[in-house]
Amino acid sequence: MTTEQYQESIEWLFTQMPNYQIDGQKAYKPGLDNIKKLCAYFGNPQDQIKSIHIGGTNGKGSTSNMLASVLQESGYKIGLYNSPHLIDFTERIKINGQNCDNEFVYDFIQKLKNRPEDIRPSFFEFTTIMAFEFFCQQNVDYAIIEVGLGGRLDSTNIIHPMVSAITNVQLDHQNILGNTIEEIAAEKAGIIKENVPIIFGDQNETVKNIISETARNKNTELIDATLIKTDLKSDLKGNYQKNNIRVVLALVEELKKQGLKISDENIKNGLLHVRENTNFIGRWFEFSKDPLIICDTAHNQAGLEMVFAQLNEIPKHKHIVLGFVNDKKIDEVLRILPGNSTYYFAKPAINRGRHPLDYEDMLRKSKINYKIFDEVQSAYLSAKQHLKKGEMIFIGGSNFVVGEFLEKNLSK
Repeated sequence: MTTEQYQESIEWLFTQMPNYQIDGQKAYKPGLDNIKKLCAYFGNPQDQIKSIHIGGTNGKGSTSNMLASVLQESGYKIGLYNSPHLIDFTERIKINGQNCDNEFVYDFIQKLKNRPEDIRPSFFEFTTIMAFEFFCQQNVDYAIIEVGLGGRLDSTNIIHPMVSAITNVQLDHQNILGNTIEEIAAEKAGIIKENVPIIFGDQNETVKNIISETARNKNTELIDATLIKTDLKSDLKGNYQKNNIRVVLALVEELKKQGLKISDENIKNGLLHVRENTNFIGRWFEFSKDPLIICDTAHNQAGLEMVFAQLNEIPKHKHIVLGFVNDKKIDEVLRILPGNSTYYFAKPAINRGRHPLDYEDMLRKSKINYKIFDEVQSAYLSAKQHLKKGEMIFIGGSNFVVGEFLEKNLSK
């Protein structure tokens, strides 16, 4: 396999039906038939691995990585499936913090190309079966599987896990999941399975009632992580991680009941060494200390509110680089922007990326100090150029903005 062959195979994968509607192509399918057929074609590898299922609107990536770190500290071989990736496709599929190798990806894509013609999966369905197969081949002890979108109809929802978790439920992807918090909660609750304990980490009573009712109907135990009191810390520094830590602790307790050997020391060290153990970046990620440069992938209303609130706690003038995708409600974001800031709006380099010129009328009305750029790197370099001593830069608004920034600058 040459580098060119690998790149061609990855490009082929990205041309498969997307998760989102692009040019009239819609991939969020009304059922799990496709992924079931695809898994059956490969011998149902998902049934041969012990798994943990992590869903929710915000925090599922952080929660799954923290849990992976704790289990690695406990001596287990842990598979971890996250999405989306920030820089390299293989970030999506890891074992003990190491990305799956290019050769496996290339070989598996060749097998995918030879599948029966009646199986027409989306990009995410392809990557999900790829993760199941890799974890199965590598004989992991446990696989932590992050839900991609929603829950009920998500490709990952064909697993039968040891335990599941829903970190929280917020408004996001309303065009796909529903316009109300109740509709979205019902979709998220779709991962709850008969007799599989479910951890829940949201204090919203409306949401809690929906999750509770689903758990009762499924004859399963609901464990409320919000009741856990802890002063444990993580090397993931976002204020919002406190809630995720509680979910992780609830998951650990349930796994211990099921026979896993996890000590208090393993928990403490796992939470403190998430980045080292899992190579997880992008959540309140301190790219540089001097000057202070932070990036965060928060992209929906609830996530951005928490990140902007933490930014407001830093007594520095801020140069904020932001970009959004097409379904983002820009007016809602503009209402919560941090004060004492200069803004640099850029278009993420993907099909769904929205050019700031499309929403410049809203920027003008908001009366903020802003500039507009065609791409993220130009916006960042401009922010850096205008940065004065004692000021800081923040990059965010979308996974794709953070990914672009890190791809261009992380190794420099």
